[in-house]
Amino acid sequence: MKKNYQFKKLLFISGSLLLLLIAACKKDKKTNIITTDATPKKIGFYEVDSSIYKILLINISKIGTQSTNLDLIFDTGSGGMVLDADGIVPTSMITSTGFNFTGDSTVINGVTLTNQTSMITYGDDNATTSKVYGNLAYAPITIGDANGNITVKRIPFFIYYKAVDSKGTVQPAHDFDVFGVSSEYDITFSNGAFITSPFAYYDPGTGLTKGFKMDALGTTNFSQNGTYVPAITLGLTTADLTTGGYLLSPLQFYAGEGYLPIFVAKLSYGGKAAFNGYILFDTGTEPFSYLQDPTAAATPVLLSNGANVNIKLNGSGFNYAYTTSATDNLTYVENPTNSGSSVSVASLSFFETNSYLLDFEGNQLGLKNN
Repeated sequence: MKKNYQFKKLLFISGSLLLLLIAACKKDKKTNIITTDATPKKIGFYEVDSSIYKILLINISKIGTQSTNLDLIFDTGSGGMVLDADGIVPTSMITSTGFNFTGDSTVINGVTLTNQTSMITYGDDNATTSKVYGNLAYAPITIGDANGNITVKRIPFFIYYKAVDSKGTVQPAHDFDVFGVSSEYDITFSNGAFITSPFAYYDPGTGLTKGFKMDALGTTNFSQNGTYVPAITLGLTTADLTTGGYLLSPLQFYAGEGYLPIFVAKLSYGGKAAFNGYILFDTGTEPFSYLQDPTAAATPVLLSNGANVNIKLNGSGFNYAYTTSATDNLTYVENPTNSGSSVSVASLSFFETNSYLLDFEGNQLGLKNN
């Protein structure tokens, strides 16, 4: 699910197999105390196939002092947890125009709800734009369920009271619950606070770099009821960042936007000459990928079966190529003047054959073909 970026601000104007690592020991010369590096933590999500589209859902089992059972879209295309207020705060506090309370903030069931308001827009183009309205909140949360989980003591997140689609239709409760894992800021509030990846607030322990990696998904685990897959590793080792086979690209910082996971790439499709563009790898976009071609027709065109698509990152040289079919790798070509976006999007299909890494300390993204 791609955040609809304020392009004027950007340069482009636009399972449980527990990962056991050998613990490295080191001696503190001053205190002579032996310390042991922490072990990366494995958690997962559910791979769901509705027969119409596929999706990754991650469970949130506790918010504040309340036990919950909420499934949020696991989204590499946005940064920050976005959660419907239904079931989190009393219904009497939720109205169609905002939350009903006085003062700068109030605490309900361990959740601090502030008076900082905003709106976030999601969408791959003008035709898929949706708006979500809410407030800044803080709470300790437990990410994951009995299959594997972590608890983060306190994170900022966006709690919303209303979401509307591109036609202005109000959406059902929790329809836009998103777990955005990128290092961008989905929202920066007037007081300077912002929301970003909940994983960025997790301390993996001594000897590990704050960040995560995600295994290539494959295609066999997607099911109608959802199959749990422990595909996420929290805490990066030196080997992950040096000899793990990932091609690393630096993330660029933009004031008020954070470190965006968008890269300059050379794009080509259907035998067309390659051209420079911008690319986002997004688990929240499915079943279509979107290529933004300045020379394309005004009306979006779905590539025909057997069309070859190639995406090569300028810099790291990472290359992703695929062929469209009647059911897989469905891809639209759009003209950015008409679509309202200058960023091409590689959909969830990308993650079936590629591993993904995000380093929150070094501010870099790694990709690896599998």
